[in-house]
Amino acid sequence: MVTSYQWISTGTGALVAAAIFYLVRRDHLHGRYALWWLPIAVVVAVLGAYPRLVDLVGPVLGIHYPPVLPLVVGFALVLIKLLMMDIERSKSERRLQRLIQRVAILEGRLRHTPPVEPEEY
Repeated sequence: MVTSYQWISTGTGALVAAAIFYLVRRDHLHGRYALWWLPIAVVVAVLGAYPRLVDLVGPVLGIHYPPVLPLVVGFALVLIKLLMMDIERSKSERRLQRLIQRVAILEGRLRHTPPVEPEEY
């Protein structure tokens, strides 16, 4: 018999997957970010529909209390995602700083260049 938490978890995974597809389709979420979120949505839906998978996989991995497995894996994935976001933000800040420097150089060149007289036809 399917319990209410299974329905909620399965529905949550399905809603997350649908939201990701919608955001990608509307170009609000780039494909490389969607590739990170889609497997998570699928795992949430699968574990919601079949919670006994955790009980089967836990002992194989040497975990004595299997319900802690999704928490540990989820925490590790969040840490990896945070690290990836910080790396991406650092790259963006570096690119922005270089762009600011290039614009400043171009503005300096424009100030020191004499104006060009328009040609008459």
